[in-house]
Amino acid sequence: MLQIRDLIWGLLFIGCAAAIQVQITPTQGEISVGDSKFFLCEVVGDAKDIDWYAPSGEKIAPNRPDIIVSRSDETMSTLTIYHANVDSAGIYKCVAKNGDKEAQATVQVKIFQRITFESAPSPQEFNEGDDADIVCDVVSSPPPTIIWKHKGSRIQVAKDVRFRIVDNGHLQIRGIKKTDEGMYNCEARVMARGEIDFRMIKVVVNVLPTIRARQSEVNSTADIGSSALLACDADGFPEPTVTWAHNNIVLETGDKYSLNEDGSELVIKDVKKVDEGDYTCIAKNKAGEKAEEVSLNVFVQPKITYLNNQTASEFDEQVTLTCEASGDPTPTISWSFENRVFSEGEQASWTRPDKYESLDRNIVVRSHARVSSLTLKNVLFTYAGQYLCTASNSIGQDNQHMYLEVRYAPKILGPVTVYTWEGNAANISCEVEAHPGASVVWFREGFQLPSANTTNMKIYNTPTISYLEITPDSQNDFGSYNCTATNVMGTESKEFLLIQADVPSSPEIQQVEPFSSTAVVKFEEPDSVGGVPIMKYRVEWRLPGQGWTGSEHDAKDDMTTITIVGLKPETIYEVKMSAINGKGEGESSPASTFKTEPVREPSAPKLEARVQQRGNSIKISFIEQDDGGSPIKHFLVRYKPKHVSDWKPEIRLPNSSEYVLLNGLDWNTEYEVHVVAENQQGKSEPGIVSFRTATDTTTIPDAMADGSGLGTGAIVGILIVVFFLLLVGVDVTCYFLNKCGLLMCIAVNFCGKSGPGAKSKDIEEGKAAFTTDESKEPIVEVRAEEEHTPNQGGGPTEPNETTPLTEPEPAAADTTSTVVNLLPSTATNSVAESFSTAQSSPASESTTLTTSASSPTKAAPAKSSPQNSPAAQSSALNANTQPDVGPLVDLSDTPKVPSPCDPAPPVSEPVSPPSADPVKAPDSTQNKDLQVDGPTKDAPNTPCTDSTTSAQNDGKTVKDENTKGETELKNATDEVKTVPNEAPQMNGNESKA
Repeated sequence: MLQIRDLIWGLLFIGCAAAIQVQITPTQGEISVGDSKFFLCEVVGDAKDIDWYAPSGEKIAPNRPDIIVSRSDETMSTLTIYHANVDSAGIYKCVAKNGDKEAQATVQVKIFQRITFESAPSPQEFNEGDDADIVCDVVSSPPPTIIWKHKGSRIQVAKDVRFRIVDNGHLQIRGIKKTDEGMYNCEARVMARGEIDFRMIKVVVNVLPTIRARQSEVNSTADIGSSALLACDADGFPEPTVTWAHNNIVLETGDKYSLNEDGSELVIKDVKKVDEGDYTCIAKNKAGEKAEEVSLNVFVQPKITYLNNQTASEFDEQVTLTCEASGDPTPTISWSFENRVFSEGEQASWTRPDKYESLDRNIVVRSHARVSSLTLKNVLFTYAGQYLCTASNSIGQDNQHMYLEVRYAPKILGPVTVYTWEGNAANISCEVEAHPGASVVWFREGFQLPSANTTNMKIYNTPTISYLEITPDSQNDFGSYNCTATNVMGTESKEFLLIQADVPSSPEIQQVEPFSSTAVVKFEEPDSVGGVPIMKYRVEWRLPGQGWTGSEHDAKDDMTTITIVGLKPETIYEVKMSAINGKGEGESSPASTFKTEPVREPSAPKLEARVQQRGNSIKISFIEQDDGGSPIKHFLVRYKPKHVSDWKPEIRLPNSSEYVLLNGLDWNTEYEVHVVAENQQGKSEPGIVSFRTATDTTTIPDAMADGSGLGTGAIVGILIVVFFLLLVGVDVTCYFLNKCGLLMCIAVNFCGKSGPGAKSKDIEEGKAAFTTDESKEPIVEVRAEEEHTPNQGGGPTEPNETTPLTEPEPAAADTTSTVVNLLPSTATNSVAESFSTAQSSPASESTTLTTSASSPTKAAPAKSSPQNSPAAQSSALNANTQPDVGPLVDLSDTPKVPSPCDPAPPVSEPVSPPSADPVKAPDSTQNKDLQVDGPTKDAPNTPCTDSTTSAQNDGKTVKDENTKGETELKNATDEVKTVPNEAPQMNGNESKA
């Protein structure tokens, strides 16, 4: 290929050596406006100059900015047209010269306009309702064809008269709507070249703001530190901005005002009256602005601005009180004094209750605007005091007091008569009301008191009362006394009378209501009390023809009955009454006769229930009423929950009991209690009381529903096991320490071990009667009981009742049992016997020997009352196990008492009886009277205890002639042996134990 081309060029060079040839490449050119293009002029032959000529024929200079000519070598020249425009079109010529030789070539340059969007801004904004002109300016050569599209569809101008495409290619929309908003496509086409181009134009339709106030009027209260909220809501597109203005001043967030983020809410802080007015809410966006008015109404609470104290004198024609107040709305003003309210225009009567006369038509109230006046006519001293002015309107009120001071002459008050008697001091009270304060002087028969001759009179003064104390020495001290009070307004005097008091007249007995041992006297107070209060009433009664027996009773308010006691049943009595005051006793009333009722059952006790600190314990106190003429033997107590029919076991209490304490009751349960008093005639009607226990606040909740926790049965089982282990531990401890208990009995009976009775072998043989255990000292109690007072009625001696109350109070020593109970674990310790010889005295006495264990046991001190008789207590303890008490024996020849643990006890020698018959224990039925909260508790029987009873009488041995004493000694297993002090005496001998 290279050789052929070189050959062709060689041939051309040879053929043209003689001539110059010019060729322009490309031969023609089309340039778009703004584009650049170059043309190459090639010369064949030897050319000295190569030049380019413009379409105007001018040679193109090399320094032109838009067209540049450059020669690269001897055969080529380049024409470059930069950024062509319409003027660049035409025929360009390239001329080559060499001397006289010249050759040229031409090229035609055509300039055309491509599709150019000169103005098609996006977005283009219009206000809703305006005639919109959407701009799309396009240029090209030839001119383009413009097509508009919206939402992908070509706009059909013929179908919608609101749309029109004008000659310049713009799209016009008449009355544009918000729905017309969106993207529009402006498309330009040049059919000759098949050229097409488009622009997307965003059309935005702005909507004028709309504004609405939430409240057209806002009410607020001034001067209370409150805030007011003004709010308006604005809509529009784009979102409008909201501002507030007041008095043409735009409001901004600060100390006084606060705006939220969008400005729709305005808060006015610490509202004052000056803040009242119209506030403008302005909403503004690109479409325009709208405004709305909001009115702020500021109300002011009433406030009293003027009210001063006033001073007047009594009997002045009038005094006017003035009260001024501010506020919005205008407040109404009212006046009041104590509980009386005065209204405008009212003329009313005004009464000070129970103290002063009424005031008629002397009060006038007048009001004008914010001022009110209260006029008091014919001023009296009762007008003095605090007046209240009240200003009120729809949002509040204000109160303020003022004081009206009324100056007036003294006024003396109080009773004018005083009663007393010779030797008894009395005070005459002179109570003075005055303003200013008054001085008080006392006079008697024109002479000022006290005088030199009146040593029995004294004066005591207080700010409002002057007391004249008089101790009458004689009748001359009674009479009239003058009190004179003086101040700057005047003087007033008053006479007081000191009157000799007298004894009261006699009361009038209206009725006597008799019972078996008591009687209720109903009477009327005396017609005359003698000037001084009655202090006491004296009641006297007697058997006809015998001396009077009396009692005094303190006088109480509305006292109409007095009860006399200690009467005999079915007996005729006379009764009379007299009244006693400070002066003395008055005459007695005429005697009234009555007859007491026969002996009968007692009256029902009066009951009072009190719940204890623990809510399931109750203390029932009972007050003994009439005993029916026979002493109360005991009280019987029954109780039960109301919802069940069965009663709890009956509780028997001694006649000296005052209450019973019921413990361990069910929680939140209503109980009914019956208490019956019983004497020899029978039982009373029951005293009845009901009560409800408290709700248990310490109840252990049941096991949880998921099964966790211990059930009730498991808890009870654990408690039983723990209790059993505790008993075993105590028994083992007693076995090793004290040689007693269940293990000790087993060891003695089955293992052949020696029991604690071996230690007292010498005692059983009578060789060591007074030896004691080496380890522990015995406690021996010796008590002497005096002769008992026989029961009323002279009947046989009744059994004593010494059972204490359910829970006796510490002070009730006379109800405490004197019996010493020996526990089985300590009863087998060292035993000591002691004896005591009864003293020779007229009274029947008995000596009690008590065998005690090593552990001390408290015992109440012995008393001579039947209730504390040790013999009675011992008989109660031994009634079920020891029907008879063994006879007295000599310590020198002590019979051996068989031990329950010994298989074959030896038979002791018969003991001769004393000269007196053996003393019998009280009948076992007496134990029934000692039951409290359950059956009678017997004295514990010790299975391994040796007991020996000894007695000595003037050094002589007393022996039994038969075996009765021996049998009784064998059967006696109780630790305590007593002889009742009620034992009958034989031939004047003393009973001994």
